[in-house]
Amino acid sequence: QVQLVESGGGLVQPGGSLRLSCAASGSIFSFYFMGWYRQTPGKQRELVATITSGGSTDYADSVKGRFTISRDNAKNTVNLQMDSLKPEDTAVYYCNTDPPLVVNARAYWGQGTQVTVSS
Repeated sequence: QVQLVESGGGLVQPGGSLRLSCAASGSIFSFYFMGWYRQTPGKQRELVATITSGGSTDYADSVKGRFTISRDNAKNTVNLQMDSLKPEDTAVYYCNTDPPLVVNARAYWGQGTQVTVSS
C-alpha cells in the first residue's frame, strides 16, 4: 500500500503559526529521507525541509529559523511546525520522500494541504 495524507493547513495572519502533519504508509516511511514540499500556481514544486530516519534535518534558506520538521516513528508521521508565517509561504504543502516516489513513470503525490497567509 502506498499512501500519503497531509493535514493541518488553514488560513492564518502574517506572523501566525500552523502545524502540518503527514501520515505515510510504513513502506514509504522506511525511506531514509522524508520531506515537505510546497507549490503555488505557475511555479515548480519546492523542497522546503527534509529529515532522515535518524532525525537529521535540513531546510531551504527561505524557511530557516521559522520552520521545524520532525518525525514520529511510532506513528509513521512527519510534521512541519511553521512559525512567523509570511504571505509568501502561501502554497499547497505536500509530504513525500526525497527524491519523490515514482509510480508508473510519474511522481506520486498526495492531495496536499492548503496554507494561506493573509491579513
